[in-house]
Amino acid sequence: MNSPIAHPEPPESSETASESVPDPVQAGPGGPDAPAGLSDDVVAAATEPLPAPGPHEELVAMLPYDAVVLLSFGGPEATEEVMPFLRRVTAGRGIPDERLESVAHHYYDFGGVSPINDQCRALRSALHGELRRRGVATPVLWGNRNSDPFLTDTLREAYDGGARKVLVITTSAYSCYSSCRQYREDIAAAQIELAEEGRELAVDKIRPYASHPSFGRANIRLVTDAVREIDQPDDDKLRLVFVTHSIPEAMDDTSGPGDGEGNLYEHQHDEIAHVAIDEAGITLDRNLQGALVYCSRSGAPGSPWLEPDVNDHLRDLAAKGVTDVVVAPIGFISDHMEVKYDLDTEARETADELGLKMVRVPTVGVDPEFVSGLIDLAEERAAQARGEQVVPPAWPGEARPSTCAPGCCPNLRTAKPAACGSD
Repeated sequence: MNSPIAHPEPPESSETASESVPDPVQAGPGGPDAPAGLSDDVVAAATEPLPAPGPHEELVAMLPYDAVVLLSFGGPEATEEVMPFLRRVTAGRGIPDERLESVAHHYYDFGGVSPINDQCRALRSALHGELRRRGVATPVLWGNRNSDPFLTDTLREAYDGGARKVLVITTSAYSCYSSCRQYREDIAAAQIELAEEGRELAVDKIRPYASHPSFGRANIRLVTDAVREIDQPDDDKLRLVFVTHSIPEAMDDTSGPGDGEGNLYEHQHDEIAHVAIDEAGITLDRNLQGALVYCSRSGAPGSPWLEPDVNDHLRDLAAKGVTDVVVAPIGFISDHMEVKYDLDTEARETADELGLKMVRVPTVGVDPEFVSGLIDLAEERAAQARGEQVVPPAWPGEARPSTCAPGCCPNLRTAKPAACGSD
């Protein structure tokens, strides 16, 4: 029998919490007869060119969409881009440059380059490859919320190349304001700006995919491999540590549909952690134990955020006699700054100081099962848009809708237009 996931008591203070910025969020002039395909220059302009299909391949479109757009948070790619990037991320919050400088050193330690953009390039290429493998010609573009290539520019280029309806895949799997509605707000802002230019572009998005089987299975397989790697046969000395980005408690309390109970963000992570413990334990015939913890706390020190911090939790485990930890960043789909700095740098330093052997589980990244699942989700959304009956697969938990319910994951600062929802 596998032990259920633990919910450790949060510490009275979280002095080691990271100060990193949270990964917080029709008929146009061309009319219905506008060309369905995108021009070659638009596909190339979105980012680096992708491999072309072979001369004998017969490809079809993923109707009704003219393009798929990978939408991500963005990040700097040079030292001089760090502060402008952080100012964009925190715009409207009144955060002084002095405080942003304390966050900027995380990027300066890596030469001013966030890994997230290279991760997006790799994921875009993998999505393109999976579509071509299925015989689908629909191009994959890429846009960011906070850095070049900006979403508005990508959508403008798509429109100018003939697109009138596109499908967005975000790089965030979970449900809360920062990981869902904020992306929807940015889509709406881009649509409004383009409409003012005479470019009317329809945009849909895939549903939040924390509960899609491919995401859960890929994470479970990676966790299971890491338990094998750490090679600690004593279950009492080994712990699984599941990590995600901390968010304000108020944001978690209101995550999910407006008529729901809230706390969907924490619940979705909890479900994946539970099944990972159970499935890895069954596969390895082990009595595994673990806990969900957080990293990258930001905001005012007195503002309550989800706890415990991963570093505090590691100290607690060491005090209880644990000697080995498997750290699984289930809240992130790629090894970007929260993973490379908060876990691979800070948490590893903490583990070394405590004498803990630590293995960090890879993120799903471009894992073939995960990539295939994203394309399954895209085809699912296309079928819904065509009016077909679809039964969305879900495990663990329930499938979230691709069109968000009224009041879902609200913006607690100010109300803004949000696309891909019913409010």
